[in-house]
Amino acid sequence: MLNVSQMNEISVLHPQGRFEAYTIGPVRNWLDEHQEVANLVVDLSGVTFLDSTALATLVQGMKHCRQRAGNLHLAGLQPSVKLIIELTRLDKAFGIYPDVETAVSAFKQSAN
Repeated sequence: MLNVSQMNEISVLHPQGRFEAYTIGPVRNWLDEHQEVANLVVDLSGVTFLDSTALATLVQGMKHCRQRAGNLHLAGLQPSVKLIIELTRLDKAFGIYPDVETAVSAFKQSAN
């Protein structure tokens, strides 16, 4: 089950637990069904682990957003998840923010 919310017209995905090949389906399906979305936040505060499949899905989501002149931001990374993002150097590709509110606000700041 994937929770999705809206904040200031920005979609926020809230995956939970292990974000991996066996649990990635709902996120992939949402991205496939909402390809028109330009700006997206993925709240990883409830994610305890992610694998290469999850990383690839996040990168694909970022590419879709950037094709629409938008971006994908990550928020609320747990230390173990943050370490994986840093080791793969994806912290250089994604905007990473301490919480959803800050990630959403960053879209407004970049629009100004």
